[in-house]
Amino acid sequence: MSPSAENNANKVSVVLGTQWGDEGKGKLVDILAQDIDVCVRCQGGNNAGHTIVVGGVKYAFHMLPSGLVNMACISVVGSGVVVHLPSFFEELEDLQKQGLDCDNRLFISDRCHLVFDFHQIVDGMKEGELGRGSIGTTKKGIGPAYSSKASRSGIRVHHLYHFDEFEKRFRSIVAARYRRYGTFEYDVEAELSRYRQLAERLRPFVIDSVEFLHTKLREGKRILVEGANALMLDIDFGTYPFVTSSNTGVGGVCTGLGIPPNKIGNVIGVAKAYTTRVGGGPFPSELTDEVGQKLRDVGAEYGVTTGRPRRCGWLDLVVLRYSTMINGYTSLNLTKLDVLDVFDEIKVAVSYTINGKEVTSFPADLDDLATAKVNYVTLPGWKQSISKCRSFEELPENCQKYVRFIEKDVGVPVQWIGVGAGREDMIAIN
Repeated sequence: MSPSAENNANKVSVVLGTQWGDEGKGKLVDILAQDIDVCVRCQGGNNAGHTIVVGGVKYAFHMLPSGLVNMACISVVGSGVVVHLPSFFEELEDLQKQGLDCDNRLFISDRCHLVFDFHQIVDGMKEGELGRGSIGTTKKGIGPAYSSKASRSGIRVHHLYHFDEFEKRFRSIVAARYRRYGTFEYDVEAELSRYRQLAERLRPFVIDSVEFLHTKLREGKRILVEGANALMLDIDFGTYPFVTSSNTGVGGVCTGLGIPPNKIGNVIGVAKAYTTRVGGGPFPSELTDEVGQKLRDVGAEYGVTTGRPRRCGWLDLVVLRYSTMINGYTSLNLTKLDVLDVFDEIKVAVSYTINGKEVTSFPADLDDLATAKVNYVTLPGWKQSISKCRSFEELPENCQKYVRFIEKDVGVPVQWIGVGAGREDMIAIN
């Protein structure tokens, strides 16, 4: 065993998005899950989206850990995740119809906060209030559910099993939303009846996830945490307010699972070989011309959860450096490198000029960012398909140079390179 492997024995490995999401985290999690015992989600909700292709079958994950594709892997929805129970069961049923047997392999924390249909209704109302300044939420109710949590009026999974208390809390929180937004169409009695039934259906899945995960660590089991969204959507460190409502960085692993920092080992950052974003908010390297459209078409850049076309642009190393500072990546997975096969030359953003000064870290102030001039380095393309390459040495010389340029700038080794959609289309670099 190597020193690094020995140091990370009985520690949690983490996979995180480095950009604005949709980097392809699920595919790496699926590959790594072949050698792990427990796969865990720590934050977010069914606003996330992972697509995994195995044996020609496409699996779509939104809330459930994508480690479920490995039949020997247990999957856990951790305490920091907000859960819409009808969507939980709908996603589970869809996976089971595709042949995934999830019996006794999927569990949910009793500390998870619940997302209700009224949260989703309110989500749409809040977007309407914002008008042209809207954030571009998925309207899945995630933000309003986290707002309920932060205001200490939220309802957690364990409340379902003291239904008198659940009903009291539920009526109170709905009444508060009526006071805020006016009376909207929502059948409270029908919802209470539905959740009484959902509670019993959910019961076999519910565990104390803190005790469960720490027990697995003591037993020497291998645990992989699957981050949702990405660092630039983090509620504190992302492009606020155009962010999600949870901590999407490595800190969210600790707060969302009850795992201390000294139990975290490898932190793998997943970065697309270019940059994409869904919804509103700043995107310095965005391309709104035919090059951006070409990236979108070749990369099939349409959202898993919403179907929305993604905004596309060149790789932004300012973003990647900033993300690395906060999350402390031990290695990177560079995904969809094959999408760049068709370009004669490839640009990489290396800094911004704001108010006449060169800036190499990502600014907090979006007004400053709006004035930023992006400074690029232009690298030659390789103009040939890399989809059949299975080792770094097989990649064209200019493609290798592109990877090494990123490694040198960010100071983190690239350990995996995605060259296609399938599980087998991944180069592992020792």
